[in-house]
Amino acid sequence: MSKKGRLEEILSKAIHFDDPKLYWVHYRDFESFVKVSLPEFLVLSQNFQLIPAHRVIKITREEKLLYSKMKI
Repeated sequence: MSKKGRLEEILSKAIHFDDPKLYWVHYRDFESFVKVSLPEFLVLSQNFQLIPAHRVIKITREEKLLYSKMKI
């Protein structure tokens, strides 16, 4: 059994145990950054097929930072 990464763990909990509409995904799209709700991101990315996980910069829930790829 492999250990889930932090990003996978946050997304799994948001989808299955919380209200996904409270989560915001910030991702890199070419030269810009895009902020969308988690449900919208899952549709846009087609479950990470079109927007891979390595382009996710950060995830917030009600303005609280849960995941950040960048060093703060």
